[in-house]
Amino acid sequence: MKYPVSERLIWFKGELLHVNDAKVNALAPTAQFGLNVFEGIPCYWNDDEKQLYAFRLDDHYNRLIRSARLIQIDCPFSKDDFKKALVDVVKANEYEENLSVRQTLFVDGFGSWGSDGPTDMFVAPIPRGKTSAEYNKKGLKVCVTSWRRISENALSPRIKCGANYINSRYGQREALRNGYDTCLFLNEFGKVSEGPGSCFFMVRDKKVITPTFTDAVLESITRDTVIALAKSLGYEVIERTIDRTELYTADEAFLCGSAMELTPVLSIDKYEIGEGEITKQLHKAYVDAARGMNEQFKNWVTPIY
Repeated sequence: MKYPVSERLIWFKGELLHVNDAKVNALAPTAQFGLNVFEGIPCYWNDDEKQLYAFRLDDHYNRLIRSARLIQIDCPFSKDDFKKALVDVVKANEYEENLSVRQTLFVDGFGSWGSDGPTDMFVAPIPRGKTSAEYNKKGLKVCVTSWRRISENALSPRIKCGANYINSRYGQREALRNGYDTCLFLNEFGKVSEGPGSCFFMVRDKKVITPTFTDAVLESITRDTVIALAKSLGYEVIERTIDRTELYTADEAFLCGSAMELTPVLSIDKYEIGEGEITKQLHKAYVDAARGMNEQFKNWVTPIY
């Protein structure tokens, strides 16, 4: 890492700026109401090839555009604009390591929570080791939070919107307060949904099981990746509604996301689970694919350099 996190460059409103010089008006709707949509884009360094790969870039940009459409904010950028901004800022920082890149469309100006613009963008890369603590743990002690996951009829979890993450904050803060690493949410019907910023998988009888999209989960790119990798390794994948008590009898469990990768769940509500072999195998397959080392999924990676 050439530049420390506090001194790095970010892409902001069409310019490469020192992170401390990138400023948004305090009255802008993004500052007051969380009126923004974003992607966390993983990039992986392949040391053998001396290449940095952005993982599933086109899929991330398709979701970013969908999120902007669903929340009804203007999007003045094309996918080519998104990609150029990401490549330019990563190159400017001369990164040769694993990154998480936050790419955010935000509503600027002096409007209200009802504004649809003006919309601008920032792109902020950060080394993976400098992300949040729960994203850098080898295993997680998890609780089922008392807070329910936002629902399609209230505040759609399909939209990757800044304001939605207040729901995640409630659950995460409760988990930390009670001595856990993170939490799982139940949906409005009391069925298992997802973690704060991560999707849930469990393994029972060597079958890989995850909640359905209609159980109030994000249309997660990492979730889709895990499903494809598990099938490629010969595992049966089942997408279905999961009851809470099933959590306590899982053979294995893990949370996954662009920042978290695949992190084993060691316990849920103090019911011990422990790290399993299928979780380890899937995690290795994920990292190999993200580094461009799996020819079957080479189309998932975009070279930066």
